[in-house]
Amino acid sequence: MFEAVRDRYPAVWPWIRLMRVDRPVGTMLLMWPTLWAVWIAGSGTPSLKVVVVFILGVIVMRAAGCVINDYADRDFDGHVSRTTDRPLAAGELRGRDALLLFAGLLAVALVLVLLLNHFTFYLAFGGVFLAILYPFTKRFTWLPQLFLGAAFSWAIPMAFAAETGAVPVHAWLLYIANLLWTMAYDTEYALCDREDDLEIGIKSTAILFGEADRLMIGVLQAMALLPLLLLGHQLDFGLFWYLGLALAVACFAWQHRLIRNREPAPCFRAFLNNQWVGASVFAGLWFQYLAG
Repeated sequence: MFEAVRDRYPAVWPWIRLMRVDRPVGTMLLMWPTLWAVWIAGSGTPSLKVVVVFILGVIVMRAAGCVINDYADRDFDGHVSRTTDRPLAAGELRGRDALLLFAGLLAVALVLVLLLNHFTFYLAFGGVFLAILYPFTKRFTWLPQLFLGAAFSWAIPMAFAAETGAVPVHAWLLYIANLLWTMAYDTEYALCDREDDLEIGIKSTAILFGEADRLMIGVLQAMALLPLLLLGHQLDFGLFWYLGLALAVACFAWQHRLIRNREPAPCFRAFLNNQWVGASVFAGLWFQYLAG
């Protein structure tokens, strides 16, 4: 499908690539935990309006995040082998183009959030702040993955606010779980670029952890599971929820097999595999509510 768009609309193709529309895995990594929150907030039967608004919001804000990330990294991406062909680094689009697109996407997100209650509207400003902040954290902290986790998790309290008008304790358990999981998979992603990042001075947990990188990824994954187990206990979930978590653990085990030699291509495959972690947890949640 994307090849047809590229061939028929070459002028549009750089804009699609700038928003990563052609790479939907990142959208799914943001979508799954958002759906976890929407379904739990709605006790298995969330409002259709909330579901639609958050699905569209995830798509729009993931695109916006990619645009502002590439704008922030436009002087670095040309020195990283995996990112040299990105539209800003390759000169296909200008920095001003990216800022205009970012503003347009935020305008669409604003329209969407205006369909929800005032509490959700005010929370949305925190999400925008984190989306703008994250790309620049690579300059001043070894923990940019922490900020990405905070940004990727912000839809969780927003979903509870939209569905219930409040953000209960179990919403923050989901938030913490997703933040830690995001740190784990983005460290896998950062392993792909570690050598290039060292040369150009970009910071990441993959560099910070050094030889303990695989151990720390495992620690983060285990820590992400603990709040999910506690959440299941608090909400009196049964077999299906824990089967979903078991499938997530199986995915984590496969990822550790892939990253065992720290080679870029398998590390990237490990990162991609995380979409199935999110799907496994959601499947467990879905069947849990169906079972009553």
